Amino acid sequence: MTALAPSRPVALDRLSFNQITADPYDMRAVVDACVRHDIRRIALWRHKVAELGVRATADLVRDAGMSVSSLCRGGFFPAATAAERQTRIDDNRRALEETAELGTNVLVLVCGPAPTKDLESARAMVVDGIAALLPDAERLGITLGVEPLHPIYAGDRSVVVTLGQANTIAEQFPKALVGVVVDVYHVWWDPCINEEIARAGDRILGFHVSDWLVPSPDPLMGRGLMGDGVIDLKGLRAAVESVGYQGPIEVEIFNQKVWDMPLDEMLPLVRQRFAETV
Repeated sequence: MTALAPSRPVALDRLSFNQITADPYDMRAVVDACVRHDIRRIALWRHKVAELGVRATADLVRDAGMSVSSLCRGGFFPAATAAERQTRIDDNRRALEETAELGTNVLVLVCGPAPTKDLESARAMVVDGIAALLPDAERLGITLGVEPLHPIYAGDRSVVVTLGQANTIAEQFPKALVGVVVDVYHVWWDPCINEEIARAGDRILGFHVSDWLVPSPDPLMGRGLMGDGVIDLKGLRAAVESVGYQGPIEVEIFNQKVWDMPLDEMLPLVRQRFAETV
């Protein structure tokens, strides 16, 4: 992979605080802290929205003068039986309604693991699940963002483990309805990443940042603050910008040490690292 150099420093107004970075805190605490530290975008998670309620969350964010960059997560389509697959599609339809009510137009899909050892069959279930959602997505003005996960998650979270696979799925559907999400933690290692970013082009719906720590302390909870690991953040930002992406950049970190930080300590550090390293 040949790294690209970003042409200019990242603008802080592109920073979106992904709610999972402060998962122990409730919705009001996170929104209030974002306002105190002049962070005007937030990415929401359904389990946190459910704690407060969809309408109350939408009102809280709007009244704070903030906008929602995306909702996570839909997906988890593969299942052993047709009835279970339908249950998951129905839940995704509810997620689409929530996405619209929250005032964003991107639902992030974590596609789900295989119910058997047949990975290709599971990927076909992902395609079928997305196809079933298209009428509702079009009616609501929502775009589905297929997010590939690092291969370490293939067994329990997603059979879509490269941006190439995500592109292949997205390309089967209208561009206005299905795109991809580029999370540096999941794709930084891929020797084809620049080519696949170029292939994705204007299907890129989101760009998520954190860092890969060495040694990695935990597959799920081991993401680092930007600048603490080995990912070429500036190069990957330059790559997505070279194909036209100028949208929000979500800071998404699963790490207990980060979660344990007081919000008024964490958010200034997030802003600082974002400005310095992204």
